[in-house]
Amino acid sequence: MVQGTVQVTHGGSSRWRRRSGEYPTLTAALAAAGDGDVLSIAPGTYRENLVLHHAVTLRGPEDGSGSVRIAPLDGVALTLRASAVVQDLHLEGQDRAAPALLVEDGSPELTDLRVSTHSAAGIEVRGAGARPLVRRCTVENPAGVGIAVLDGGGGVFEECEVVASGQTGFSVRGGGRPRLERCRIHHSTGAGIAVTGEGSGLEALGCEVYEVRGTGVQIAARAAARLTDCAVHRTSADGVTLDTDAVLTLAGCDIHDIPENAVDLRSRSVLTLGRTTVRRFGRNGLSVWDPGTRVDAESCEIHDSTGDYPAVWVSDGATASLASCRVHDVPDALFVLDRGSSVEVTDSDLSQVRNTAVSVSDGATAQLDDCRIREAATGAWFRDHGSGGVLADCTIDAVQTGVIVTKGADPALERCTVTSPTEAGFYVSAGGRGTFTACRVTDSSGFGFHVLDGCRTTLTRCHTERCSRGGYEFAEDGPVAEECTGDGSGLRSAAQSAPGGGLTGSQSGVRTVGAARSPEARPVPAGRVCVPRPADPGAEGPAAVAGRVSGAVLGQLDALVGLDSVKREVRALTDMIEVGRRRQQAGLKAASVRRHLVFTGSPGTGKTTVARLYGEILASLGVLERGHLVEVSRVDLVGEHIGSTAIRTQEAFERARGGVLFIDEAYALAPEDSGRDFGREAIDTLVKLMEDHRDAVVVIVAGYTVEMERFLTVNPGVASRFSRTIAFGDYGPGELLRIVEQQAEEHEYRLGEGTAEALLRYFTELPKGPAFGNGRTARQTFESMVERHAGRVAQLSEPSTDDLTLLFPADLPTLPTPC
Repeated sequence: MVQGTVQVTHGGSSRWRRRSGEYPTLTAALAAAGDGDVLSIAPGTYRENLVLHHAVTLRGPEDGSGSVRIAPLDGVALTLRASAVVQDLHLEGQDRAAPALLVEDGSPELTDLRVSTHSAAGIEVRGAGARPLVRRCTVENPAGVGIAVLDGGGGVFEECEVVASGQTGFSVRGGGRPRLERCRIHHSTGAGIAVTGEGSGLEALGCEVYEVRGTGVQIAARAAARLTDCAVHRTSADGVTLDTDAVLTLAGCDIHDIPENAVDLRSRSVLTLGRTTVRRFGRNGLSVWDPGTRVDAESCEIHDSTGDYPAVWVSDGATASLASCRVHDVPDALFVLDRGSSVEVTDSDLSQVRNTAVSVSDGATAQLDDCRIREAATGAWFRDHGSGGVLADCTIDAVQTGVIVTKGADPALERCTVTSPTEAGFYVSAGGRGTFTACRVTDSSGFGFHVLDGCRTTLTRCHTERCSRGGYEFAEDGPVAEECTGDGSGLRSAAQSAPGGGLTGSQSGVRTVGAARSPEARPVPAGRVCVPRPADPGAEGPAAVAGRVSGAVLGQLDALVGLDSVKREVRALTDMIEVGRRRQQAGLKAASVRRHLVFTGSPGTGKTTVARLYGEILASLGVLERGHLVEVSRVDLVGEHIGSTAIRTQEAFERARGGVLFIDEAYALAPEDSGRDFGREAIDTLVKLMEDHRDAVVVIVAGYTVEMERFLTVNPGVASRFSRTIAFGDYGPGELLRIVEQQAEEHEYRLGEGTAEALLRYFTELPKGPAFGNGRTARQTFESMVERHAGRVAQLSEPSTDDLTLLFPADLPTLPTPC
């Protein structure tokens, strides 16, 4: 052992001279020293357990000639029970049951110490009277806690570093309340900072917690903490956790590069965030659980998720409030689920969201005021019964679908605007409800408002503009629309109106389509052929009745404009199925006919109509039980998490049992840049269901030709499940003219002299770009002509019957200007 001498200098003229001088040991020097004395320690190693009872100064050499090591073989290396000053020492301990440095009383000042030990704790502050000031100290303790403050202890730690602790880096419990300023805690095995127990608290300013094999900051069991301008990053578990009535405030903090939840709180904990950034996290940015648990965030930013989970997750009755926040570059922005859970979001931006920006399910509620959602697959999705809330004065831009309402959800949307959706502005299906007041959809590549399955949705003073597939698409006997307007796309006709539809006011841009129902409950839509039941049930056999019904439906198919090759394909397939059925009745083997089909072609070429008729034909032949059509797209099948897609796909398949499952734009299930997209899970599930229930459901997938060719290659079983591909060609000018003539006849209009020729020229010159809708374009052209006709005839004081019915070339819309 190398040991130097200890020089003691007394602190005043009244001291005895015998207390000044050199001593061979620290213990002897401390015995001779009193308050105010200075102990200057020569370089060396001192195997002593020191206890300071007086306010002395204990320091190493100031000239840098060497280090002073206090390294006893066991026990506490240095215990302070007075307001002493200790500086420039190196402390070591070997006792796993005791700390290396213990502060039990007083307000000592500890400066430039290095604690390199294998002890229970590197520095321990214990007791209500212990309030040290610790500056520029380094603690390394692979065997235990770095720094512990407990039993009412406190103190201030400035510019300290805790490195490579075997347990928690900085631990506070038992009512301890320290303050940390500009400290660094890293490479600990366990939490970086842990504050536990009622009355325990911590305040940290400008601190950094990183490279932690565990949770970065952990507040639990009624403890409280405040972190200001702090950073937590590169942990192996969650970044920050709160549990059991914990309270935490994060102000101006940066939490990043977290593989799990950036912030997770549970069990009635309360978190307040201000000016805080959460980025590059593997699971949730904010994860909020349990009744009474609450998050209040203001001017925060959550972005750049590295996983497949929602940025903000609120469940099990928890609540969250976000004000003036930004959430972007994440798989999903905000998920709120379970009855009692709620979120309030005001003046916030949700953008660049790969899936759903706002998802509300299982009875939860969400209120969004003056928020902006852009570049997401779905803006907001209210998923099921009891789920709802309010969206007011929100804008949703550049999404696939603006708002989806399904399965009994009932939100209220007020003064919300959806711009440039690729599928629909507002989509309601599967029993969803919803109230839409003064909402707008502009520049939709699909419909503006698309309401299916007889959903009891209410629209008031809504407006649509430039929606490619139509402003409004309604199921029969479903939505109620009042004072809704549009720019002329998708005119709803009186013949198409279902009883009880309840539309009043302006109906421009509103159209109704037949909803799938059971045969005994389904009314006969306009234009449908109704086959009377024979007077004598025994007069005709089942085959004769089937033949009459299938013949009637085939008559509807033949009545469609154009589609000659499609009609031949369907008839050939129908003939094969019918002959196979008759061979079986005759006791012969019937060729196996795969009934699943691929429809390819541009929008508006009649794919959905043919799919409906095909289902009715198969039902009339006894191949399908009901023959109803269930139309779905990607939004109905693909979920946000592993497993949810399979459940939704199974639900859609069950709804179609006994009929036809029609998947429009099926290629969207397998985007070219899919990465970890869950659409592949929908395809895999569908392939298995088609095999397991091959006689229960006919599946038809539809979309653009090139994209569907790619779709058939994404799964080895996909192509083998579909017997044939039927191509739907674009309509020529003559066929478009015929559709307009049919529309005119149905609505009791006539084409005046020269109008047919003008229409042919119009359809010949009309650009056939991506927005061209084939039959839909013809119908929209007719609707525009009706509007122009109305504007012209309204100026006449006493119009004649010809005035009221004749359409002239002047009523044609203006051809769009080429880009």
